[in-house]
Amino acid sequence: MFVKEIAPRIAVDEKVRFGKPVVKGSRVAVTTVLGHLAAGDTPEAIAEDYGITKEDVLTCVAYAQHIVEQDQIRAVP
Repeated sequence: MFVKEIAPRIAVDEKVRFGKPVVKGSRVAVTTVLGHLAAGDTPEAIAEDYGITKEDVLTCVAYAQHIVEQDQIRAVP
């Protein structure tokens, strides 16, 4: 089994969610957490609904920020 922690509390496992990033030790995809945040759900509600911690939810946000920061797309005239 291939499991790799790619960021604090974020892991990928080829057998979980098709290898997409999840909260480590769960099947909760980072994209699921971000979608709920975008819809206006609170970190506390998401944590309770998915059986993860508020810190896990905030870690998903930090991971997404890191990914966007690495993006090389720039507006050009």
